[in-house]
Amino acid sequence: MHAQTERRADRRMREPDEIDLQLLKLLALNGRLGIRELARDLGRSPSTVAERVKRLEREGLIRGYTALIDYHSLGYQVNAITLLQVEGAYIEDVERELAREPNVKAVYDITGEYDIAIILSFKSVPELDSFIKRLIRRPHIKRSMTSLIFRVVKESPHVEAFLRSIG
Repeated sequence: MHAQTERRADRRMREPDEIDLQLLKLLALNGRLGIRELARDLGRSPSTVAERVKRLEREGLIRGYTALIDYHSLGYQVNAITLLQVEGAYIEDVERELAREPNVKAVYDITGEYDIAIILSFKSVPELDSFIKRLIRRPHIKRSMTSLIFRVVKESPHVEAFLRSIG
């Protein structure tokens, strides 16, 4: 189990009930909703909703709030997926290093021929090229494979099956 999952499991005291799930759905669809709006939509008092939101944050079910930014419009037009083979004893060290890189959008610990998958976003191909060349010089990285992303067909921060299951 990964450290983040372990921390969340340690904090979680109980399974979310139907109200928690409805609250999560409302916030997933619009993270800007205030406590009063949430309370109205859930038919609960604002103090009850505020308490539930704080508990869900404490337990790690709500990890934060953010705006969804169109990075393409800001000039980040080169996106790529890089797969890495890493010496086994150093996988987590390499993952932590990659997670600190400013152009790395995601780091995944995966199974199969490769150990790590990363999602990258750059303003230009030369920037990506420089990053990859710097990356493969790192100790413990045995092999890499990078694929450019031509277009995004679907990219969502939400699991739509969860949102649909709440009703």
